[in-house]
Formats: sequence, structure tokens, C-alpha cells
Amino acid sequence: MGQAQTVETLQSTDTHSRDLWAEFDKHSGDSDRPTKQIFTIRDLAREFGVTARTLRFYEEKELLAPERQGQERLYSRRDRARLKLVLMGKRVGFSLEEIRSMLDLYDLGDGRVTQLKVSYARFNERVERLKQQRAEIDEAIEAMQRASRSLAEMLKERGAGVA
Repeated sequence: MGQAQTVETLQSTDTHSRDLWAEFDKHSGDSDRPTKQIFTIRDLAREFGVTARTLRFYEEKELLAPERQGQERLYSRRDRARLKLVLMGKRVGFSLEEIRSMLDLYDLGDGRVTQLKVSYARFNERVERLKQQRAEIDEAIEAMQRASRSLAEMLKERGAGVA
């Protein structure tokens, strides 16, 4: 890949990522949350449209780490941000294990450089995989359409119409 293609790919991927973030932010209620520090399970479930069971499952998978006050789970802004990233990652097809491995890179103390590089590479790998799947789906559709036309012609030759 030439340098111009690389820059174009980076810009196109960056624009798509921003679009994805913007769409995700639009549905996550960011505008009314910037000052809140602690969230209950009910707060996050309502805000992100998930169930309390989902949040407990993510906790079990070590994606979230709420503090406990008796029976109550108290989620930090960090947990909220991680939840947002988990949901975005799932939306674009990453497994929970892949998401956790990318999130865990946050604490390396390198200003998130490693996390960003790894995430960037994995996002690009995912894009390529999705493009390949799309090509395979397009081929399957074309094959089915050709077969359908052949079947319609056979029916026509036998005097039967196509419904």
C-alpha cells in the first residue's frame, strides 16, 4: 500500500470512528452526565438500554469493577466509560475477550499509546474481515439470483408462471 493510500485509509477510518462515536454518544446521554461521579446499576441500565443482568455479566467477565456498598453496586465514571466501549465494541463485532484485552491496555502508563495502537490495528483487521464477508455475501446473492433466473426460465418453458 502506498503512502497516499495509507493516509487515505487512516483518514477514512478516523472519520468512520468519529461517526461511530458520535452516533453512540447521541444515544448514551453524555450531555447530562459530565459531573456525576457515581452511578447505580439502575442509572447505567437506563442510560445505555441494557439490563441489570447484562451489567452483572460484564462484571463477572471483568469488564466492569463496581464498588460494593452492602448489596448495592456503585459504578465509577471509569466503569461507565468502559461500559460505553464494551457496547461499542460489541456493536462492531468484537468478542468480549477482545474488548477486555484492549481495555486492559489502558493502565500501562504510556498515555494510552499501546491501547490506541492495538485498537487501531484490531479495528483495521475487523474492517478487512467484514469487507471479505461482504464480498462473499455479494457472490452468494449473485449466484442465487442467477439460479433464480434459471428456475424462472425453466418454469416459463413448461408453461408455468412465476409467482
